[in-house]
Amino acid sequence: MEALGQFIPLILIFAIMYFLLIRPQQKKLKEHKAMVEALRRGDQIVTQGGLIGKVAKVKDGDEVEVDLSEGVRVRVVKSTIAQVLSKTEPAEG
Repeated sequence: MEALGQFIPLILIFAIMYFLLIRPQQKKLKEHKAMVEALRRGDQIVTQGGLIGKVAKVKDGDEVEVDLSEGVRVRVVKSTIAQVLSKTEPAEG
């Protein structure tokens, strides 16, 4: 019975760590994945490096072509997109 009493604090510490660290991180990761999956042509984005651009083309796989300025188009890995500043409305068809 004493052995169980000694493990209760460890179990409580693990539960607190789960609810304060692990669970919020998983939620944030899930939200980021949904944001990246919803990218469309014309969305204005910010990369983790601080570059602001407009999505020119969403490629298959994990790449996006981004226009940084007129005549400057770069390929960006989707996971490095930090934020979507403005969404474009889907074209009615």
